[in-house]
Amino acid sequence: MKLLIKGMVCDRCIYVLSEELPKLGLEITEIRLGEVILKEMDIIFEEHVIRAKLQTIGFDLLYSKNQKIIDQIKSAVERGINEQLNTGETVKFSTLISNELRKDYDSLSSLFSSLEGYTLEKFIISKKIEKVKEFLVYTDQSLSDIAYALGYSSPAYLSNQLKKYTGLTSSYYKRTRHLQKI
Repeated sequence: MKLLIKGMVCDRCIYVLSEELPKLGLEITEIRLGEVILKEMDIIFEEHVIRAKLQTIGFDLLYSKNQKIIDQIKSAVERGINEQLNTGETVKFSTLISNELRKDYDSLSSLFSSLEGYTLEKFIISKKIEKVKEFLVYTDQSLSDIAYALGYSSPAYLSNQLKKYTGLTSSYYKRTRHLQKI
């Protein structure tokens, strides 16, 4: 994932960021004036956390036209997941994103991957997995109900993805819910 940083003007800035960003758990693969490249992450890191840290040390994220497109893609994915949950109808994210941004999905997906350092598909999956965890912990819905609400072909497939992306099972999250009630 590439971050464009506003306010980096000298070697001291590079040093400060190389000390501070790892404190957030971010692994830097390359750093130069105006740019930090982070190691690809399986879980999406919250941009507002990075921005808040940068601002406390006198920097900020720089947005390009392409970054605005990425933000629009992320918003479209969020709306798509919420629409799917509200209507129960399966959302085809490639069509949704392409229609909302009025651009070819393949080029948007390629842009997303080049700027974020992970695929658009991984982003969509990670956002769905966040919703799954939320439902498992805060509701009494079964994994089957959650799977179908989020457009998964089967509860088994969702269970496998949950384990793959979090390392934890659905029963772990259900136990977490029961511990919160105590």
